[in-house]
Amino acid sequence: MSSREVGQGFDEEFDVVVVGSGAAGAAAALAAHQVGGDILVVDKCDEATAGGNTRVSGGGWWVNRDPERARIFLRALNGPFPVAEDVVDAWATETAEVSTWLRELGAEVAMSGDYHTEPEYHAVEGSDCYAGMDTIAGHMGNGLLHGFLRAALTDRNIETRYETAATGLIVEGSAVVGVEVAGADGPQRIGARGGVVLATGGFQADTGMVRDYLRVTDHVLWGSPAATGDGHRMAQAVGADLWHMGNMMSITGVRGDDGNGNYLALWNAHNYLWVDADGRRFIDETTSPCHGHILRGGSYELFPLQPFHLIFDEQMRTAGPLSPAPDVLPVGWNLLMNGSRWSADNSAEIDRGLIERADSIAELAETIGLDTSTLQRTVDGYNAACAQGTDEHFGRAPEQLGPLRQGPFYALRVTPLLGWTNGGPRRDGRARVLDTHGAVIPGLYAAGEISSTYSWCKDGGFHIGDALAFGRVAGRDAARRA
Repeated sequence: MSSREVGQGFDEEFDVVVVGSGAAGAAAALAAHQVGGDILVVDKCDEATAGGNTRVSGGGWWVNRDPERARIFLRALNGPFPVAEDVVDAWATETAEVSTWLRELGAEVAMSGDYHTEPEYHAVEGSDCYAGMDTIAGHMGNGLLHGFLRAALTDRNIETRYETAATGLIVEGSAVVGVEVAGADGPQRIGARGGVVLATGGFQADTGMVRDYLRVTDHVLWGSPAATGDGHRMAQAVGADLWHMGNMMSITGVRGDDGNGNYLALWNAHNYLWVDADGRRFIDETTSPCHGHILRGGSYELFPLQPFHLIFDEQMRTAGPLSPAPDVLPVGWNLLMNGSRWSADNSAEIDRGLIERADSIAELAETIGLDTSTLQRTVDGYNAACAQGTDEHFGRAPEQLGPLRQGPFYALRVTPLLGWTNGGPRRDGRARVLDTHGAVIPGLYAAGEISSTYSWCKDGGFHIGDALAFGRVAGRDAARRA
């Protein structure tokens, strides 16, 4: 039966139907095609905005030099939240093959010399497996990986049907045999002889799911606004179990005009501190963020989870932009898709009222609604620590203790910038979705952010590496099943 013939109540039928066209979805389609399958990719977005977080990510994947050590590294990063050993084995093996596979597809793969040249979790056992991060042509961001994958699909005549939303899975007995979609031709039932691969991304753009699962009540988006948990709901509707739904990657952000945010990167000077709603410092502000986690009190914890204020002085303001320009870090939806740009001296953001300015700390406290005396004591105590070269409260390194002495003074509200959610339908090492009893749901696969391997900590390039690895696994398995 050809893909265009009608059978079993389907409007169309393919060997494999992939839902989502980001890294995981593209990898699944390409791997299925290599097996010999007849593939369809559907994406609810139009062509200009499809591709999920992959389109606006750094577009790099970590280089796994030693799968045996990688197994140890992943287990250590997962800590008290282990995943099944067949998942660990598949991850360790498949991530080591990503660069070779992409080169075979025709990609110009080269290692990034600027970012993630070494592991963030260098003190964690097994981190010596981490050899850096590969990218397209050695460059990060700017949609380069998404562009290559889209061209690879086109070159192999694999159809990507845009503006076609998957609305539900079709089940016969206990097996998933197709997917219902709504597109330009109206509702349709599309059969999948080998299976359906869910590669629909995360749920960070669904406020209700973020509140329920992540307990985050105020956030802005770093990535695609299409990450609304569609695949999660479809999988749950056919009995899928869930795993590590409380894990995520958030970073320091600034709210934009439309729910998207800009990355706050304090790289230019150290004349700043962070205060909570009570006007007090609460952390070493320079603690390295490790893709959603920081080391605090001897263990890794999610950060940030709630808004706070950045307080800084004129010296910091004139040292450079608080959010990097695209020639420095070309990632994020606001930057790449919305054309958002931060001014070089932060003056435009002051004029817009995004950054509050005052001649004194007391006046600044009043402006942002903090207790005047508390904020003044906080700044005075911090400046005293700078003068002594010792931060006895939070252990900020002496070389990073920059005083707030040069007025005027400034405040910026920092909001969690939610990049990725990690949890979703539980799957095995073959990317097959499992039900609440641990049994395989035949014909249903998941890969990428919808069902990330990472139950806790994750290093640079891990998200894309995981998506490409398990996208390949899912596509191969589904095509062979057909």
